[in-house]
Amino acid sequence: MRKIKLWRWAFYFAGLLVVSLGISMTIKGYRLGVGPWDVLHVGLYKNLGLTIGSWSIISGLVIIIVTAAFLKEWPKIGTWLNMILLGIFIDFFNWLIPDYETLGAQSVIFVLGIIVMGYGAGLYIAPNIGAGPRDSLMLLVVDKFGLSIKRARTIIEVVVALLGWLLGGPIGVGTVVIALLLGQLVHYTLPLNRKLLMKIIGETDEKVLL
Repeated sequence: MRKIKLWRWAFYFAGLLVVSLGISMTIKGYRLGVGPWDVLHVGLYKNLGLTIGSWSIISGLVIIIVTAAFLKEWPKIGTWLNMILLGIFIDFFNWLIPDYETLGAQSVIFVLGIIVMGYGAGLYIAPNIGAGPRDSLMLLVVDKFGLSIKRARTIIEVVVALLGWLLGGPIGVGTVVIALLLGQLVHYTLPLNRKLLMKIIGETDEKVLL
């Protein structure tokens, strides 16, 4: 049991690290736009200072408080770690990755960033340790309004992206590409990483991840 728990947490932390790298890569390709939530975070950064990662943490905290108030329960520890570590890792990679001036270079790092994000999301979701704050908000909207997950996610991301755009965040064709493509990538990377995790821990029944 200890081995299973250790590997689950290893996948979770590795996934957060990888998905944060992907987010920072798309931010470095900002001419094409960034992900819907990052449009908001960049817009807030431009207007109010702090860092993009800090705004990711702050917005995540607000979402956790709102969803907890509606659900009348606090989220799992994995949700809190997602909120904090994602912001810290984003700031680290934004500092580590150099800025690119040409459209060609930004386009390359942007596309690679989407692929990295897709893999990282599948990696951290696979061990089933806890949904991120934004995923929790999506599930709350689904529950309260009876919408499909796809429609709830689309509505939330459109609203968030428009708000970020009004604040000066970089919205563009890449924003639409991320919104449409990321879920499709996770559709493939999640079962791939879950299968890998099950193989490593030597189990065949996914109930061990509950």
